[in-house]
Amino acid sequence: MNDSKIDLLVIGAGPAGLGAAIEAAKRGVKVLVVDENAKPGGQLFKQIHKFFGSKEHMAGTRGFTIGEMLLEQAREYGVMVMLNTLAWGFFANNVVVVKQHDQSYSIQAKKVVLATGATENTLSFKGCTKPGVMTAGAAQTLINLSRVTPGEKILMVGTGNVGLIVSYQLMQAGAQVVGILDAAPVVGGYDVHANKIRKAHVPFYLGHTVVEALGKEEVIGASIAPVDCNFKPLEKEGFFVECDTICLAVGLSPRLDLALNAGCPSTYEPLLGGSMPWHDQRMRSMEDVYVAGDVAGIEEASTALEEGKLAGVAVADELGLLAKEEQGVIYEEIQSRLDKLRSGLYGDKRRQAKLDLIERGCTR
Repeated sequence: MNDSKIDLLVIGAGPAGLGAAIEAAKRGVKVLVVDENAKPGGQLFKQIHKFFGSKEHMAGTRGFTIGEMLLEQAREYGVMVMLNTLAWGFFANNVVVVKQHDQSYSIQAKKVVLATGATENTLSFKGCTKPGVMTAGAAQTLINLSRVTPGEKILMVGTGNVGLIVSYQLMQAGAQVVGILDAAPVVGGYDVHANKIRKAHVPFYLGHTVVEALGKEEVIGASIAPVDCNFKPLEKEGFFVECDTICLAVGLSPRLDLALNAGCPSTYEPLLGGSMPWHDQRMRSMEDVYVAGDVAGIEEASTALEEGKLAGVAVADELGLLAKEEQGVIYEEIQSRLDKLRSGLYGDKRRQAKLDLIERGCTR
C-alpha cells in the first residue's frame, strides 16, 4: 500500500492514537491508523475499573467503555484502521513500512503521529525467568481479555497504581493476592486503590524486595527481604512467601524504537519514564512528526487521550484545515484540561516535568 492521498498516519490505536485520529478527521484530515494488535483501543480494553476525576474526563466510566466510545467516534469520522499491522521502519519523506500478515507495505503521509505507548519494566532476581514470573500487564491481559487467571496465589511487586489496580482485578477474577511488596517505604499509588487492597486484608511489605523465585521448574514461592538505605536486600532477615505467580509492576518506559528510527530528538525526564522523544507544546517532535501518550512521557490514560487530541488538532492546523474560530481557542481548551489532569501532589510534578523538557530542548 503506497497511498499519497493519506494526510495523517497514526501509529498506535490506544487512547492517544485514537484521540489524534478523531480530532484530525473531524476537521477533514484523511487519517489512517495502524496497530500491531488484533483489536484497537490499546490498554483501555484491559481497564475494567471506573475512571475518576471530572466529568469532562469521563469519571465513573469504565476503561473499556471509553475505548468503545472512541472507536465509534473514529468510525463516524471515517478514520481507516489497519490491525495486526506492525510498523517496523521509518524512512525519508515520511514513508513508513508496515507488515501485515506476510506482506509488507510502504505508506507515505503528509504527517505522522507516533502513539506507540510504553513497555513494562522488569526486575532481575534469582529465578526471575521461571514460568510464573510475569509483568502485571501480562496478568491483566490474561484475566480481562482471555478470562484466564495466571495462578492461584499471586505475589505483586510494586505498589504504584498499576500494581494496586491489577491486584484488585486479580482478586475479582478469583485469585488470592498473598502480598504486595515494594522497595520504597511508602505506597506509590493512589489511596483510593490502596484502600481497596487493605480492606481485603492483603499484607503490604514496604521496604522489601524479591531475593529469589523458588521452585525447580515453576514458581512455588518467593524469598523476600527488607532493604537497607541503599535498597540492597538484607538477606539474613529474609523470609518465605508461598505463591505460584510473581507479578512485576515496576514501572513503564516510553517505547522509543520507532521514534528514534524516525530521527526524533530525544530528552530525558525521570518523572516521566526516562528517555523519550522531545516535543514542543503542540506535541511536535520533528517537522512532520508528532508524538502523544506514553511514548511522550508516562502518565494516565486520560492525559494520553488529551495529548492525542492536541496532536490531531495541530496536524489539522498545519494542513490548513483548522477553522478560524478555533485557532488559538482550541489549544487553550485542551491545555486547560491537561492542566487539570496534572494537578495535585503527583500531577503538579508531572506538569512541571513536561514544561521543563519542552523548555530545555533535546539531547541530540
